[in-house]
Amino acid sequence: MTHNIVISGSGLWTPEHTVTNEELVDSYNAWAERYNSENAQAIEEGVLEAKPYSSAAFVEKASGIKSRYAYSKEGILDIDRMRPEIEERSDEELSQQAEMAVKAARIAMQEANKTAEDIGAVIVSCAYTQRSYPAIAIEVQKELGIEGFGFDMLVACSAATFGLQRAYEMVAAGTAKCVLVINPELTSPQVNYCDRDSHFIFGDVSTATIVEKADTCTAEHSYDVLSTKAVTSFSNNIRSNFGYITHATDADPYSADKLFHQNGRKVFKEVCPMAAQHISDHIGAHDLGADNIDRWWLHQANINMNILITKKLLGREATAEEAPIVLDTYANTASAGSLIAFNLNHKDLKAGDHGVICSFGAGYSIGSLVLRKR
Repeated sequence: MTHNIVISGSGLWTPEHTVTNEELVDSYNAWAERYNSENAQAIEEGVLEAKPYSSAAFVEKASGIKSRYAYSKEGILDIDRMRPEIEERSDEELSQQAEMAVKAARIAMQEANKTAEDIGAVIVSCAYTQRSYPAIAIEVQKELGIEGFGFDMLVACSAATFGLQRAYEMVAAGTAKCVLVINPELTSPQVNYCDRDSHFIFGDVSTATIVEKADTCTAEHSYDVLSTKAVTSFSNNIRSNFGYITHATDADPYSADKLFHQNGRKVFKEVCPMAAQHISDHIGAHDLGADNIDRWWLHQANINMNILITKKLLGREATAEEAPIVLDTYANTASAGSLIAFNLNHKDLKAGDHGVICSFGAGYSIGSLVLRKR
């Protein structure tokens, strides 16, 4: 069934602060050196394990990441702190995450030629929200002057594609004439900067997308959403356990278990074939093969995952033009990665060209949209 629903605008807001691999590794190694020195006896007795050292070359080889953006760089490189320093705001001030969301939203609205009066719903969908309620989406709705309704979604690294699926369904059902989907990924507060294997993974960013009916679209660049597809399958291999229950359990909120952690090898082995099959089935439902797809906007977690997935689909490595990589400068931005790739790499496509937006991550969760340039 065709609903004639389109993506008509996208917005990308990038923080001003960058943290390079070299800066991050120097800080981590200095912290590890002090930890090992202060705990030398316990390490020698086998009570504690020595912290391994890292290098910028190791980070790039393991992930493809060279740098990342940070909402607040202050504190991240301080070995006495090892976490970003973000000033608490009063209830009357715009929250940090809403601030990020609004900046990306305004860019998307301008791209789509939309005003607040044109939008009927706001979805903020991301890996983390900085509070439970009121919803960040409702705060954004108020700041932008949008009437209607808004709500938050949390689907880890698939939050953006799952949010777009909800928007697609809402427009198709007529519950909203036009939906603004925003992914303000403020990930840095959940990073364990004292863990060699994960301290380099994440970066902060905000993306936004406008979804509406084709007959109301006036944008220069727009895409028919041919269909959406989503799947989840429970796994413990990617977790972030901090939550309001932590206050009641008396657990250490800064412990490695409460911050982001994963079994990277298992994730790689299990998610790559799942994602490749998911995408193959999705495009196949439209009688399309991998060779019919002009652009792959894939989740930006690890360059080796993207290489393997596109290799499974195409039978060869995809070119940088076919499957653009942005994680080298943005790092893993949770759900926003595939939409950064879309935002920066879509205006060159011609009418009739096909593309796939796909995300995959914790859950496990996989979400995709098959698009056609109008």
